[in-house]
Formats: sequence, structure tokens, C-alpha cells
Amino acid sequence: MSAIRLLVLGAVRQHGRAHGYQVRNDLEFWGAHEWSNAKPGSIYHALKQMAKQGLLHAHEVAPSTVGGPPRTEYEMTPLGDEEYLRLLREALTHYDQKMDVLSAGVGFIVDLPRAEAVELLKERVAGMREWRSSVTEYYTPEEGPGSLGHIGEIMNLWVASADSGAEWTLGLIERIEGGAYVFAGEGERPALILGDDDENPYRTGEHHPGDDR
Repeated sequence: MSAIRLLVLGAVRQHGRAHGYQVRNDLEFWGAHEWSNAKPGSIYHALKQMAKQGLLHAHEVAPSTVGGPPRTEYEMTPLGDEEYLRLLREALTHYDQKMDVLSAGVGFIVDLPRAEAVELLKERVAGMREWRSSVTEYYTPEEGPGSLGHIGEIMNLWVASADSGAEWTLGLIERIEGGAYVFAGEGERPALILGDDDENPYRTGEHHPGDDR
């Protein structure tokens, strides 16, 4: 799966209703442009595509205050909310997700109930352990990568990745079970979004009319 759909849906969901510049600003504020494909073109394309697919409802609003054509604001549809939660659960569960997808999942994990988040992460650990077992059917880490020639370094990388991934996930589970963060249904939590007048520390230069798409 691609991280951009989850990121864009999650950003719109946090606002309730947002235009493209707000979504872009939030994703840059979270640093997503550094660890994912959340670049301006990809963000605006995803918004338009998901509106066509019925995941977002596009509202034409008054022209931008900086000039240009009417601005489009996007709002989640029930189908979009369903897709968002599906993507979020998939991002947290599958052990072989790319780093940007897992990062997006962790970024929105508090949109799930605490108990469900823990169960999904435990599924991820189980998947990594199963994957590690399949690798070690052909390669025994104790023998060292040299036992298979330089190809053994690939196996060594996979085992190390599975071990470190499981360790990190178990640490996150422990923190969540210990009461860290505010999950869905537990009360108010600060929304990590920027208002129209808030300065984005990741953005420099002038605001161009095209950014209001």
C-alpha cells in the first residue's frame, strides 16, 4: 500500500474539512515530506483522485483571499472513513510494511481504541517472528553470514531487521499498555494541526495562489 492515501485521509479527518494547502502544511509540519512521498503534487493528486472515488467530498468555496480560482475544501465521506481505518489497521498489522507506511500508521494510531491498537501490534510481532523462523530454516544466525558466502549477509540483514522490528514494537506495546497517549474514546487530545495563520517551521518562502487548491 502507499502511505500517501493514509496520510491525506488522516490529515483531512483531523481537520474535519480542509483544503489542499492545509493538508500539505500539516504533512510538512509532521515531517512527512522527509520520510514519505508526501510531496505537493502527490498530495493534490491524491485529494482529487479520492474525491472521484467517493472517499472525499469536494466543496467549492469562495475564491482564495490571495486571488485565483475558488478553493476546494475536502471532507471525509463514510466510505472514506471506512477506507482510512482499513488502511490504518493494515499499516500497523503487516510486518513487511515499508517504513513510510508504518510511520503513517504510528502517526494515526491514537485514532483507534487502545485495546485494538495493542492487538494489531501484537499481530505485527507474530508476523515478524513467523517470518524470522522461515528465514532461519535456511540460515542459522549463530553460524554467521560467512556460512553462506556473501549471500549470507542478506539473511543476516533479514534476521536483524526482524529482531529489531519486534523489539521496537514490543516496546511500543508496553508503553501503550502502560497508559501512554490518549486513544479513541478516552477523551480530548490536542490536534497536531496548523491553523491558517500558524507558521510552519518546515516551510519557507511566500504562499502562492496555487497552494490553495
